[in-house]
Amino acid sequence: MRLINSSLSKFFKVQEGPRMALKLLSTVKCFGGEQRVYSHTSEILGCEMKFGVYMPPLAVDDHMECPVLYFLSGLTCTHENFIQKSGFQQSAAKHGIVVVNPDTSPRGLNLPGENDNWDFGSGAGFYVDSTEAPWSKNYKMYSYVTSELVEIVNASLPVLPNKRGIFGHSMGGHGALICALKNPGVYQSVSAFAPISNPIECPWGKKAFKGYLGTNEESWKDWDATMLATNYAGIPLEILVDQGSDDNFLKEKQLLPENLLGVAADNDHLQLIYKKREGYDHSYFFISTFIAEHFDHHAKFLKT
Repeated sequence: MRLINSSLSKFFKVQEGPRMALKLLSTVKCFGGEQRVYSHTSEILGCEMKFGVYMPPLAVDDHMECPVLYFLSGLTCTHENFIQKSGFQQSAAKHGIVVVNPDTSPRGLNLPGENDNWDFGSGAGFYVDSTEAPWSKNYKMYSYVTSELVEIVNASLPVLPNKRGIFGHSMGGHGALICALKNPGVYQSVSAFAPISNPIECPWGKKAFKGYLGTNEESWKDWDATMLATNYAGIPLEILVDQGSDDNFLKEKQLLPENLLGVAADNDHLQLIYKKREGYDHSYFFISTFIAEHFDHHAKFLKT
């Protein structure tokens, strides 16, 4: 491992070998730091993947290792939506947190039916490890997010590997919740915007889980935040959930936060802070309005 300097990247670590090879696609100065986009070849997903990295001024100018916060996006999104629409960079710069946001699925595999539906296949990996053909070879977003991407970030960027948080939106909120609940102690902080909280009970989740995980609905429970929260017995976890009251998907029973809230209330290991925002919908206007509060929440755990 060595430190290098370039006109585009003042400080990052380089791990030798093809498995860790990162390609810097772009970098833009933002709130004193740098908003970057990288690509790499994923062994787990079997394709080229892109992800965003915001480097706060502490990392860029002062060469300090910083806490890292992962953001998981929702259905139909790529890595670009969060970067361009949420306005998170100001809060990340303020708190000195590196922010990593991956894509939402493998890309360009040309699997049968991969691009037929907006809520399944491309842009809709649901952050599970698929077991059903033809998805089982590549659609393993859970392992990518919790293992391969983390390994690459820890080896290549100035982050504190033991100061790690995760949050997300909608399908990505579901992903953030299950990553934290399935890995007690790995993520020091977790939050979600309008998460799909109980996918085994909603149309989106039933469609995705049947396609990716098969017809054994008992196995689906391992990928459902409400079911995981029911049995969670790890270190105490404080979860912040934001939900807009005018979210059409809330009204259509796709999100079901009340189910998660109910089981968390009965679990002494979990504290669920649920904020229902009157008049807000499911969009990035909602996210950008309350993103600073989420960074305040994560900073409580990542900066101590």
